[in-house]
Amino acid sequence: MRKTITNLIRLTLLMSALIMGLGGASYAQTVPFTVKGTVVDDKGIPVPGASIGVVGTSQGAVADVNGKFTLSLTGPSTLNVSFVGMATKTVSVSQATNALTITLLNSGKDLAEVIVVGYGTQKRSDVTGSVTSVPKQRLSQLPVTNVLQAIEGAVAGVTVTTTSSVPGSQPAALIRGQNSINANSGPYVVVDGIPLSKTGGSLNDINSNDIASVEILKDASATAIYGTNGSNGVILITTKRGNTGTPVIRYNGYGGIDDLSRILTPRNGAEYIQKYADFLKQTNTPQTSPVPNFGELANYNAGKTTDWVKETTQQGIIQDHNLSVSGGSNDVKYFISGDYLDQKGVIKGYQFKRVALRSNLDVNVASFLTIGTSLFLSSNNYDGGRANLLLATAMSPYGQEYNANGTYAIYPMNPEQLYVNPLLGLTTTQLSRTTNINGNGYAEIKFPGVLTGLKYRLNAGYTFFPERRSSYTGRSANDMIGTASNFNASTNSYTLENILSYAKDWGKHHLDFTGLYSSQQRKYSSTTAGASGFINDELGADNLGAGATQTSGSYRDRYALNSQMGRVNYSYDSRYLLTITARRDGSSVFGANTTKYGVFPSAALGWNISNESFMKNSKVVDNLKLRLSYGQTGNEAIPVYRTITTDGTARSPFNGISTIGVLAGNLGNSALRWENTKTANIGVDFSLFNNRVSGTVDAYQNKTNGLLLQRSLPIVTGYSLVFDNIGKTKNRGIEVTLNTHNIDSKDFRWETTIVFATNKNQITYLYGDGKDDLGNRWFLGKPIYVVYDYKLTGIWQTGEDASKQDPGAKPGDLKFADLNGDGKITPDGDRMILGQTTPKWTGGLTNTFHYKNINLSVFIQTAQGMIKNNPDLTYGDETGRRNTPAEIGYWTADNKSNTRPALSYNNTRGYGYASDASYTRIKDITLSYVFGQSVLQKLHVGGLTVYASGRNLHTFTNWIGWDPENNYSTRGSGDWTNNYPLTRTFILGLNVSLR
Repeated sequence: MRKTITNLIRLTLLMSALIMGLGGASYAQTVPFTVKGTVVDDKGIPVPGASIGVVGTSQGAVADVNGKFTLSLTGPSTLNVSFVGMATKTVSVSQATNALTITLLNSGKDLAEVIVVGYGTQKRSDVTGSVTSVPKQRLSQLPVTNVLQAIEGAVAGVTVTTTSSVPGSQPAALIRGQNSINANSGPYVVVDGIPLSKTGGSLNDINSNDIASVEILKDASATAIYGTNGSNGVILITTKRGNTGTPVIRYNGYGGIDDLSRILTPRNGAEYIQKYADFLKQTNTPQTSPVPNFGELANYNAGKTTDWVKETTQQGIIQDHNLSVSGGSNDVKYFISGDYLDQKGVIKGYQFKRVALRSNLDVNVASFLTIGTSLFLSSNNYDGGRANLLLATAMSPYGQEYNANGTYAIYPMNPEQLYVNPLLGLTTTQLSRTTNINGNGYAEIKFPGVLTGLKYRLNAGYTFFPERRSSYTGRSANDMIGTASNFNASTNSYTLENILSYAKDWGKHHLDFTGLYSSQQRKYSSTTAGASGFINDELGADNLGAGATQTSGSYRDRYALNSQMGRVNYSYDSRYLLTITARRDGSSVFGANTTKYGVFPSAALGWNISNESFMKNSKVVDNLKLRLSYGQTGNEAIPVYRTITTDGTARSPFNGISTIGVLAGNLGNSALRWENTKTANIGVDFSLFNNRVSGTVDAYQNKTNGLLLQRSLPIVTGYSLVFDNIGKTKNRGIEVTLNTHNIDSKDFRWETTIVFATNKNQITYLYGDGKDDLGNRWFLGKPIYVVYDYKLTGIWQTGEDASKQDPGAKPGDLKFADLNGDGKITPDGDRMILGQTTPKWTGGLTNTFHYKNINLSVFIQTAQGMIKNNPDLTYGDETGRRNTPAEIGYWTADNKSNTRPALSYNNTRGYGYASDASYTRIKDITLSYVFGQSVLQKLHVGGLTVYASGRNLHTFTNWIGWDPENNYSTRGSGDWTNNYPLTRTFILGLNVSLR
């Protein structure tokens, strides 16, 4: 009976709820209506391109060239109106209208904008640390394969250097200069709250189209929350996520061509012949042939020449296609994307392919619980044998490229065997692939009632990063026995973060607290196998057992970090701001005789001066904030196991038997401790004249002590180096970002962004004896990286007396300054610091022009005040046996060059030809057209932009060579694959969205 009554009650309640719902629905019925309006600025000038979205739906419109828009609504709605550089405005509409006017106010950078900071977000107006947001326009419409390429030169205090343009290579990034000498100085990269650094992956694995924002943390107040990981600055990347509404499909794609931005052309046939004749004359050698080698005669007699640079290069092609779908309901939001990038290099054999997939999901499980995932997979392919540009520049134009049977001639200048055919690498089999499988998830609980404002969040991330490389070099590549190798490695990483946060407002007071306990671990393992002595080249590296000689090896290591952190942000009346942070890190890289833990505190103050009552009526100042911060960060960036002594193995014959022996490996130092950096920063954020001028100025100083430095040891100990905490450095600089609205009229707008940064670092302490370390080129009171060499003053000319300055020098030799005046040039007395290899200052200038729906952006980048040794000028040891660039001349008795030596000069002193490496570059120009609402309605699309972009268009420099930014290796040293010059890219692109 009780059960029956209970069921009747349930049925009654259900029917009542249904009736109420139906009744409510009848009252909620609405009549569709149309809203027509205009978006204007505070001067009444239309804002073309303004975005008008209907809150809670995917519906929206874009203002046309006259700022007008039309929306068909099904009922009372809330409109969200926004435009870049203006404060977003919310407007409610409930009936039809033909004359709705929406006024947007200029905001420069909207002070209410929420930006990502460490383990959370903050309003920009409440930020006390030095945090810079990368302009969002740099993240699209640029033909880059790595987001760092888009940042280069565009953010004050961030030095991005493209040392190699090899497809798929990653630029080097440095935030606020060099603090350490031996330890790693690269920034820490975090994607969606989970670290990408230290997991094996790189920014090459992140598709730029998936990125919603990039923030860069620079001072101790901003970075101390990451402790040791933040010692060199932090790059925070937030990827796109779904929004409430019907699905939105977006396609972003571009295609274009790559060319060498500058060619250092070798000498042609006639110039090569003349050079050889001059060489013989200067060395008093009789000339018996017009060319140096017998193998060149046939082509010389036939008048046949080969352009070896042309033979080793090709038309580069790049294309990228990205397709994404996003949307969701109030409870479930999703973003899914796929990307395919294909780049064929300008040097034959070089290529890079990337396939990337991403799935971001957010689910409101209950009113108090939200869960989500950020999953991505990136597969990178660098396969292919490669041509050698360095050897191409050395080849005689009369060299023999092919044998009679059509195969590549191994020695084009036979019998000269110093240089092989630069195309031999194309005959090798090379496989190089990486895959980044990354799974991140979170769960966030919001507490109700008296605990409102309290949240707990669990972040969990796992990365599996396998690598595979294999190669085979056979007979056609001048390996007469065949050599094969295979390499397989994997990195497994996990991150667990427990984050407790609390936010509370009462009266004019605001307080938020963030607490963290996290654990990170990385395990790496690798195996190598090799073989040589194959009877033929048919199997390549697919059957190592077929080789007569076998080799193998394996390696494994583990790294772990445990951390606790607390941060308090307090503000009063949005005027006075305070941030206090402390983090404690424990790292596995440190030894038993010292603590593995380090504590890194920081504090920052902020004063929103423009919010004071005495500034309310100012007609000049719109926003003015002063920031002060001081804190400490640590650096543990040394390899694992440097605190313990390890031995290596070596194979040697003993009594006719191959025997494994033990030899000295690493000398451990169990007393190693943290490298500490104390940082002070003062900054000002401002906007003036109704936000026509806005910007940021920061000045900072870093003092680092206890450097993790490799100390040299007497070789009789059996070890040559050991890590130790020795040395101190100082690093200071100024950063300026300035934004101006130069012209702001109805149809035409012109905006300018200027970034400027200076940086000066110096070594203040080394070994305690007050002496420099000449062997490592470390000098007290000087920058960390310098060029220490002789001072070139010219070339000895015929008739000049060198006996009192450089006895033995003859006409055509380099003339060096006798710095100590002893009448001879010696390494001990006549070398000096010629300059630093890092720029003294960097800058960027962006001008953006808008005319109706047409947008033009021109970005110029500069780096000044650095010098580098120039490998393109150091051909003295090979002169007479190789070709040289036509641009690099040489001394003769007739031309009396005062910059280049004679061909007979032997560079016995090892002079590096230090040259000015400063440059100014037209980095990129982008022209785009945004289609108006009327066209979009006809095409039934939500948005459409077409654009053309050019990158690395021209470089202004005094550098003689391929490019001053790139690093090149000379023959027999370094990695010749880095000899890949800067490329110039032209692309056409299309961004389209469907609703």
